[in-house]
Amino acid sequence: MEDWLRFSVCFWHTFRGTGADPFGFPTLNRPWEDGTDSLQNAKRRLRVAFEFFTKLGVKYWTFHDRDVSPEGETLEETNKNLDIITDLALQLQKETGVKLLWATCNLFASPKYMNGAATNPDAHVVAWAGSQVKKGLDIAKKLGADNFVFWGGREGFHTLLNTDVFKELSHMANFFKMVVAYKEKIGFTGQLLIEPKPKEPAKHQYDYDAMTVIGFLKHFGLAEHFKINVEPNHTTLAGHCYEHDVVMASAFGMLGSVDSNTGSPDLGWDTDQFPMDVKNTTMLLKTVMQQGGIQPGGLNFDCKVRRESPDLEDMFIAHIGAMDALARGLQNAANIISEGHMDRHVAERYKSFKTGIGAKIENGSATLEELEDYVMKAGEPTLVSGKQEHCEAVLNYYV
Repeated sequence: MEDWLRFSVCFWHTFRGTGADPFGFPTLNRPWEDGTDSLQNAKRRLRVAFEFFTKLGVKYWTFHDRDVSPEGETLEETNKNLDIITDLALQLQKETGVKLLWATCNLFASPKYMNGAATNPDAHVVAWAGSQVKKGLDIAKKLGADNFVFWGGREGFHTLLNTDVFKELSHMANFFKMVVAYKEKIGFTGQLLIEPKPKEPAKHQYDYDAMTVIGFLKHFGLAEHFKINVEPNHTTLAGHCYEHDVVMASAFGMLGSVDSNTGSPDLGWDTDQFPMDVKNTTMLLKTVMQQGGIQPGGLNFDCKVRRESPDLEDMFIAHIGAMDALARGLQNAANIISEGHMDRHVAERYKSFKTGIGAKIENGSATLEELEDYVMKAGEPTLVSGKQEHCEAVLNYYV
């Protein structure tokens, strides 16, 4: 089970989250915080984080560069701070055995990124983003990260009136090509990942969903270098079902990792809740098992306790509950796959493509003339039930 469930704790929500929202002040007052953005506080926070990881029994963690280390007045000072903090992180990793699942750069919070990072209309800002990612890749290699993630929260637009869409997409593709070149130059062997999201904070984000990202990567010749980090909360924000992007990315061999959270589909924003619905976790893990695992990716808890859950024990309960839900989902998925009822139904549904004209359609050798000739001889097709209700009932049996 441990091989399938590569759990990871995210640093940003768990140790930088305050419970504040647009309508209220912070509620998560942590005893290790002193209210400053000092290196001393950052070091104390990091030590607390690794204590939490070990008590929880989780073997991986994730972070943004600006979560773990304070930003300085200059790029040089910022990078120096990162070096100091990641020296400590490397020491703590060695002491605890906890590994870095992935690192990423915060290319959305700073005012300079208000119009995007790689897609910013100002080349100066794009250069700054590039310098930040360069350092991020150096740190990822230093800490032995299995992956490196890009989430383009500001890579999009609020209006098309002032936006050259293809220019921005082309700039983003060239930015990623620079990333690939530097990754290879320094010998970083981690997997590069892009995390789709349809909106928020941008009105429309270019990495809308899995298929949008796949199309972008294939168009610009980047598909061999990147895979997808799916966050199901983002998937439902795009109007899809919970497992949609996991299934679609896996179908194209592009599923690299999962930010294991959930949202409230009745709301129109990202809530980053812990995944407690076993039916959802079953469908997620069914796909992961069918593709043979998710290594070197994992199941990262990009989740935050609710504003109304300020107790320290809530941090543990939330993660443990989510791990239990995913473990039950894995057991359910294993039973579904081993017993084969659902897979046999799907195979039966597509059996007409095994022989005759169906086989020619399947292998791409059929012509429109042949299809017409077939219909002339065979006449009208019969209606065949998809048995949706049967499939839903079978899933309920396992869950």
